[in-house]
Amino acid sequence: MIHFHSNMALDFEEEEFREAYREIDEPRLEGGWELFTDSSGIQIYRLYDKRTGLYKYKIIGGLASCTPELCADVYMDLKYRKEWDGYVKELSEKVYDGKLVIYWEVKYPFPMSNRDYIYVRERRDMEVDGRKIWVILAKSTSVSQCPEKSGVIRVCDYKQSLAIESDGRSGIKVFMNYFDNPGGSIPSWLINWAAKSGVPSFITDLQKACNNYASYCKQVKT
Repeated sequence: MIHFHSNMALDFEEEEFREAYREIDEPRLEGGWELFTDSSGIQIYRLYDKRTGLYKYKIIGGLASCTPELCADVYMDLKYRKEWDGYVKELSEKVYDGKLVIYWEVKYPFPMSNRDYIYVRERRDMEVDGRKIWVILAKSTSVSQCPEKSGVIRVCDYKQSLAIESDGRSGIKVFMNYFDNPGGSIPSWLINWAAKSGVPSFITDLQKACNNYASYCKQVKT
């Protein structure tokens, strides 16, 4: 059984959703994947991408005291993300030619230019062999009505998948595939910092966001 969270044309194939959850138990690391960092219960693996000269990432971790559905709801709530993610400069959903797209501008440290994304996403709440797994896919797209902004570098090559499942206790386990090509000239130290420090801190922020979501929703309704 699959529950869809999209009322627009579908942008993802069925196989992409299956690929997203296949590695939630055991990541496939053949072909050159290497352990990049392992801290705070989060393992990050990376694979050098010859086409771009950048790395693809696989991230395995979890959250305590959180249900999969709550985490998926928080992850999908763009208005709420602007409240808890300090790197968001602008984030909004727009419909162009019947297509629901997301515009996202990310703050970069001075003196580098901010990056922005135009992307599509889809969430499915899936039942797989008696297991409930929540999957969210996202990838970059382009729409002529949303041209590049002066002083901001457009990220045209972005892809992410997220699979979420209960850990059998009171928390969740998470598996993520991630790649983006931020363009421009970014020093390797910053890329390494973003992966080694930025990802764990994002998970920490996501944990807090899940804990505070119920009170946020009450405030929005009042």
